Amino acid sequence: MLNGNLPMQKTKEILLSLLAIAFVVIIPHTGLVPFPFGYCIPVLLVAWLVLKLNKENFSNTGFKLKDISIKALLAGIVMAIILFAFLTEVFFPFIHKLTDLPAVDLGDIANIKGNTGFYIFLLAMGWLVGGLYEEIIFHGFIFTRLEKLFPLKYAMPAAFLICNIIFAFYHYQLGAEGVINAFIAGCVYHALMLHYKRNMWYAIFCHAVYDTIALTYIYAGF
Repeated sequence: MLNGNLPMQKTKEILLSLLAIAFVVIIPHTGLVPFPFGYCIPVLLVAWLVLKLNKENFSNTGFKLKDISIKALLAGIVMAIILFAFLTEVFFPFIHKLTDLPAVDLGDIANIKGNTGFYIFLLAMGWLVGGLYEEIIFHGFIFTRLEKLFPLKYAMPAAFLICNIIFAFYHYQLGAEGVINAFIAGCVYHALMLHYKRNMWYAIFCHAVYDTIALTYIYAGF
């Protein structure tokens, strides 16, 4: 990683990337932006600025408007259904039989039960923040910044693992089960994106549809 042989410009780029990663992960949990999900704006601005300073843009992270397709949507829907069914009907029931792992702490999200207005609002946020924003920031921006920290041979797998660990603990407010859920789901979203030549739309649709299913599940009282 960082060593004395790196050119000064490369060292500055790496330090800037590390600071940016810390910023985009921490700021959403500080409450400094007073309106719901308002943290997305400064975080995206910082990510854009870091990319611009490195003579890059969001297309270098895998987000390209021209890559959106029906195939990506359909693949995302199918994978989200399989993932949700596996986690809720197989994986966590098995884990609960073996351990006393507390259920996910839903917090305010639990209030959507029977609350159609709040449910619709969170569905919109599930697509805009969960699907679009989180994929751009985590499996796009953070992942590509992390790749720069490792030798080429190990860059992708190391960055993949660290990125999804960060993504998991970013959801610490959901409790231990929520963190585990986020790690597994994050790995699936990310792997789907990488499988399709880093086309982020596959991850975006999978993430958004997964959130839609989960919110609907809670709204219906399951």
